[in-house]
Amino acid sequence: MTWVFGYGSLMWRPGFAHRLRHPATLPGWRRAFCRLSFRHRGTETAPGMVVGLERGGVCRGYAYLVEPDQEAQVLEYLDAREGAGYRRGQLPLEIDGGDGRFQDTAWVYVPEEDHPSYAPGLPRERIVELIATGRGQSGTAHNYLVALIGELERLNLSDPAMHALLASVEAYKRKHGAVPRPLKAGDEARRAIP
Repeated sequence: MTWVFGYGSLMWRPGFAHRLRHPATLPGWRRAFCRLSFRHRGTETAPGMVVGLERGGVCRGYAYLVEPDQEAQVLEYLDAREGAGYRRGQLPLEIDGGDGRFQDTAWVYVPEEDHPSYAPGLPRERIVELIATGRGQSGTAHNYLVALIGELERLNLSDPAMHALLASVEAYKRKHGAVPRPLKAGDEARRAIP
């Protein structure tokens, strides 16, 4: 059987058949708003912002157990859903099972650092703006952040930085609305998407 690790929208909307779901920890990686979203939570001309993984720290999320006869179908679905800009690899995972914690490997989607959607280290003000104004096929980046905070709280992880980010996003929307500013030449989001 195969595990799949979810740390973003897969936490609340996996979208694939699975036998079990357990809280899990991915060592050596941390969740960060480092991915521009040109499809699910934004568009190419008005991107949103979603989480990806960056090296260092640990990341809590959910491990989904997939039956062997469904693995190919699930991975095909996830490859299409995650899209260009992520690479899929198997990484060690610590899983909180019903009988205690154990280690296994899981399929994990990690941002490709040379892809145009990878945007680490953006100024906080730009991240706030991208979350406040991003809207794509799967909804708004603002709702994505709200859902992410909800799932972290279900994992008993209170993240003051995420709550502060949400407060900033909501303050931005009260002041400016949810209309993205026009992109200019040289803007980090104005890149060709394969």
